[in-house]
Amino acid sequence: MSNSYEIDIEVETSYMAEHSEPDEDRYVFAYTITLVNKGSISATLLSRRWIITDSENHTEEVEGDGVVGEQPTLQPGEGFRYTSGTVIETPVGTMHGIYRMVAEDGQTFDTDIPEFVLSAPRVLH
Repeated sequence: MSNSYEIDIEVETSYMAEHSEPDEDRYVFAYTITLVNKGSISATLLSRRWIITDSENHTEEVEGDGVVGEQPTLQPGEGFRYTSGTVIETPVGTMHGIYRMVAEDGQTFDTDIPEFVLSAPRVLH
């Protein structure tokens, strides 16, 4: 029986008005990501790569080890939830990316983080 590698990802975002300064083109967003291992084998999150794009098409790439200082290992059926943040220069933008994972059997695989929208209130009509 072969191992299956499947990580489910859910994203929630919120605009952080108290940390944002629209007059200075500084819009701060928090995002909470929930990862759930839907595969048949445990997997460890090694690194992440984000593509962050504002509404003027300025793109920033962010890469690094783990998430929020951790490299969580998820057993089959187990989840991990964390909150992080980003700053963009427009009230609306998008983020997407990849988590690089390594399974217990040594196989590395990438999990796509689906694109999600960052939007300050009262901007989208």
